[in-house]
Amino acid sequence: MTVNENKSANMILLVEDEANIAKLFMFNLGKAGFNCEHAINGKEGLEKAHQLKPDLIISDIMMPEMDGLEFRKQLLLDAELKAIPFVFLTAKGSEDDVLQGFELEVEDYLIKTSSPKIVIAKVSAILKSLEKERVKVVDEVQKAADTMGAKVVPDEAPSFEGFKIKHWHLPFKNVPGGDFIDYFKIDDDNLVIVFGDVMGKRWGAWYFAVAYAGYVRSATRFVLELAGGFSPSEILHKVNESVYKDERISEVFITLSVITLNRKDRVAKYSGAGDLPIIYKSDKTEYINSKGLLLGFSKSGEYEDHEIKLSSGDEIFLVTDGITESRNKSGELYGQENLLDLINRLNPNEDSIEQIQKEIFDYTGGELEDDVSIISVKVL
Repeated sequence: MTVNENKSANMILLVEDEANIAKLFMFNLGKAGFNCEHAINGKEGLEKAHQLKPDLIISDIMMPEMDGLEFRKQLLLDAELKAIPFVFLTAKGSEDDVLQGFELEVEDYLIKTSSPKIVIAKVSAILKSLEKERVKVVDEVQKAADTMGAKVVPDEAPSFEGFKIKHWHLPFKNVPGGDFIDYFKIDDDNLVIVFGDVMGKRWGAWYFAVAYAGYVRSATRFVLELAGGFSPSEILHKVNESVYKDERISEVFITLSVITLNRKDRVAKYSGAGDLPIIYKSDKTEYINSKGLLLGFSKSGEYEDHEIKLSSGDEIFLVTDGITESRNKSGELYGQENLLDLINRLNPNEDSIEQIQKEIFDYTGGELEDDVSIISVKVL
């Protein structure tokens, strides 16, 4: 596969203040099949890098307002942007300039006077190398998941009398990732739903995301099996204690939502750890926020229960940020407001998950940037 055959890997951000140089590079890169965006200085480049999450950044050094060196330093402060391959574009090629650039973890240097063939060759080589790394990591993750028998998301939600529960999980590029879902039936009247996300993943960390997700899922099951049931906040407190004491995982960003359903009393209880708010649809549609801290960040995670008295037709939704951070072709986030509006407009006579799937695919054009997971719980 050539780079040009995979448009999803072709986004390049060019940061250059000289209009003629920018026009020349944009023309040649576009002609070679790459998708290009342009910023006139480091400040604008930083904004566009956050917005677009490009696959490669090419930046001039000498620029007004924020030069290339400061721009690169700012990118290095962000764990996700730091992982984007970076190339300096310069009119100078002195040894000192080159060494300074490599101290900032750049992939390569491009001289502005280089021929278009050299520019395209270097850009293609960097992206091909990135693709090889991705393929290698995907293969290793798949093998590791197979070896461990890892299954952090069940194929289907369980049947639970009085409720219709369904989930949709789509791993990024079909690689087992950091989202995890679990259901634990305490008895005929009580069901626990566990929904989490290991955040900050890039190809090099994907292997560990699977392991972390499995760790937290197992810790939650252990707590439930040991005691035979707790309130959501108590479950989170005990899982948090386990994570906090374990140095291997305590510094990983992990969100967790826990919902308990009582069939007999028609009551749902919810508590969350650094998660997105859940959505409750009844006479009106609203977000229910949790103030609990991410797992492992503090010995006391400040978890509290929210009790919801349910009626027939009510529906609860849990989502990970793969939904709200989906982007359209212009790089605009889908966002929580759009999601709330969508759920408010759902046709009650049609499957909610299928309607949400269609909306997200239509919005993104089918190009997703992360694991996508959502659970719906409907009261019958």
